[in-house]
Amino acid sequence: MNATTNEKLVRRLKVIEGQVRGLQEMVEKGTYCIDIITQTSAVKQGLSGVEDVLMENHLATCAMDQIKKGNGEKARGEILKVYRLKRK
Repeated sequence: MNATTNEKLVRRLKVIEGQVRGLQEMVEKGTYCIDIITQTSAVKQGLSGVEDVLMENHLATCAMDQIKKGNGEKARGEILKVYRLKRK
């Protein structure tokens, strides 16, 4: 993964970390359920965005390298595994 992508992901994860801490505080304070659910949705969307970037990077680098080296079946297996995980 290149340095720019890595920095973007770390930044996104720090934002998500802050959101999760905020969720914990909301639960501790007894915040209205719908407000908490709204924030959990934002966290899920943030994590989904991180997954998307990682998947794109993997396809563009790791999987392509495996295919070029003749390991197409390994690349195919990894792609399908991540696809199935993403669908859950």
